[in-house]
Amino acid sequence: MTAGKLLGTAAMVAALALVSACGRKGPLDTPYEAGIQARKDARSAGQPLPPEPKPPVVDKPFILDPLI
Repeated sequence: MTAGKLLGTAAMVAALALVSACGRKGPLDTPYEAGIQARKDARSAGQPLPPEPKPPVVDKPFILDPLI
Protein backbone atom coordinates (compact mmCIF):
# COMPACT_ATOMS: atom_id res chain seq x y z
CA MET A 1 0.00 0.00 0.00
CA THR A 2 1.34 3.41 -0.85
CA ALA A 3 1.64 6.22 1.66
CA GLY A 4 -1.14 8.18 -0.09
CA LYS A 5 -3.64 5.32 0.19
CA LEU A 6 -2.66 4.69 3.80
CA LEU A 7 -3.08 8.36 4.66
CA GLY A 8 -6.41 8.53 2.81
CA THR A 9 -7.72 5.46 4.61
CA ALA A 10 -6.66 6.86 7.98
CA ALA A 11 -8.37 10.17 7.18
CA MET A 12 -11.60 8.37 6.22
CA VAL A 13 -11.58 6.32 9.43
CA ALA A 14 -10.99 9.46 11.49
CA ALA A 15 -13.81 11.31 9.69
CA LEU A 16 -16.23 8.42 10.23
CA ALA A 17 -15.31 8.28 13.92
CA LEU A 18 -16.01 12.01 14.30
CA VAL A 19 -19.33 11.88 12.47
CA SER A 20 -20.57 8.83 14.37
CA ALA A 21 -20.12 10.66 17.68
CA CYS A 22 -22.45 13.53 16.70
CA GLY A 23 -25.95 13.79 18.07
CA ARG A 24 -27.81 13.84 21.34
CA LYS A 25 -28.25 10.71 23.38
CA GLY A 26 -31.65 10.31 24.94
CA PRO A 27 -35.29 9.78 24.06
CA LEU A 28 -36.75 11.62 21.09
CA ASP A 29 -39.05 14.58 21.66
CA THR A 30 -42.49 14.56 20.13
CA PRO A 31 -43.58 17.76 18.36
CA TYR A 32 -46.03 18.41 21.21
CA GLU A 33 -43.31 18.10 23.88
CA ALA A 34 -40.98 20.32 21.85
CA GLY A 35 -43.71 22.97 21.56
CA ILE A 36 -44.35 22.91 25.30
CA GLN A 37 -40.61 23.23 25.99
CA ALA A 38 -40.31 26.12 23.51
CA ARG A 39 -43.10 27.98 25.34
CA LYS A 40 -41.40 27.41 28.71
CA ASP A 41 -38.06 28.63 27.36
CA ALA A 42 -39.66 31.73 25.81
CA ARG A 43 -41.56 32.53 29.00
CA SER A 44 -38.42 32.27 31.16
CA ALA A 45 -36.43 34.41 28.69
CA GLY A 46 -39.15 37.08 28.52
CA GLN A 47 -39.67 36.61 24.78
CA PRO A 48 -42.99 36.45 22.89
CA LEU A 49 -44.64 33.06 23.30
CA PRO A 50 -44.96 30.75 20.29
CA PRO A 51 -48.43 29.41 19.51
CA GLU A 52 -49.91 26.80 21.82
CA PRO A 53 -49.18 23.29 20.46
CA LYS A 54 -52.09 21.03 19.68
CA PRO A 55 -52.26 17.89 21.85
CA PRO A 56 -51.47 14.64 20.04
CA VAL A 57 -54.31 12.73 18.41
CA VAL A 58 -55.05 9.28 19.80
CA ASP A 59 -53.87 6.69 17.31
CA LYS A 60 -56.72 4.50 16.09
CA PRO A 61 -55.79 0.93 15.17
CA PHE A 62 -55.96 0.00 11.50
CA ILE A 63 -57.38 -3.30 10.29
CA LEU A 64 -54.04 -4.44 8.82
CA ASP A 65 -51.93 -3.58 11.90
CA PRO A 66 -51.71 -7.21 13.10
CA LEU A 67 -49.89 -8.10 9.88
CA ILE A 68 -46.98 -5.86 10.83
